[in-house]
Amino acid sequence: MRPPTFLQFMREAGGRYVALDGRLWKTLGALVFRPGFLTREYYAGRRRHYVRPARLFLVASLLLFAALRIAVELGDVDIVQALDSHSAKPAAKEHRTARGFTVDDAASVDLGTELGTEFPTLAKRIERFNRLSSQEKEAQLTDGALRYGPYAMFVLLPAFALLLKLLYLGRGGRYPLRPRLYAEHLVFAAHLHAFLFLAIIAATFISVGVWRGAVIVWMLAYAIWSLRVVYRGSWLGIAARCFVVLVAYTVMFGLLTAGLVVAAVLLR
Repeated sequence: MRPPTFLQFMREAGGRYVALDGRLWKTLGALVFRPGFLTREYYAGRRRHYVRPARLFLVASLLLFAALRIAVELGDVDIVQALDSHSAKPAAKEHRTARGFTVDDAASVDLGTELGTEFPTLAKRIERFNRLSSQEKEAQLTDGALRYGPYAMFVLLPAFALLLKLLYLGRGGRYPLRPRLYAEHLVFAAHLHAFLFLAIIAATFISVGVWRGAVIVWMLAYAIWSLRVVYRGSWLGIAARCFVVLVAYTVMFGLLTAGLVVAAVLLR
């Protein structure tokens, strides 16, 4: 059975979220403790007994940001630690440039003379943000990150799948079971992200350092192990691709994080 197209994949996420029956618990057990298993089952057409990957990804992402909001309200997580660390310090202004914007230690933004003239509406919004206190800026940035974070995840997912497709280009004569179609990479990306979201939730609320460290170690081992199960290949090849994925994904995540900050400032 062929995997769904991208549009079919996303339509799956639009149905009812997750049925609270045996499929859910069977899916969660396999997702957490059997790296790559759900993806292989999906490729083989054995799908009726598991929650679909698009729906699993959607629910896990929503749970993640709901959990982070709860943790922030409880004071367990500080999403904008940089702001918090400078909240009691006077603003130390950085050098301002004519083109491009700069940000000082108090998170105040300067568009520069030319950009401020070209985009007056943007300049007014940033000026309004700059007048806020450090605590108000922190609250606005946190709220924006939690509000728009789930949308950012839906940008990262297809980008991550595209990255995998590029890394595994080729005819695959040596590994005939290796995913080739973009939709196949998308399924793997959904399962991996769903696991990572659940692991992050667990790490957020685990107070014992040893157990939290164990969760983080399992996250790293899980990612490598799942690649081995789904994509086959040598451990050296997997390690090299993992390094490329890590670097590229870090860049994409950084850009999206910057986008969340801009959204928090401008879309208030």
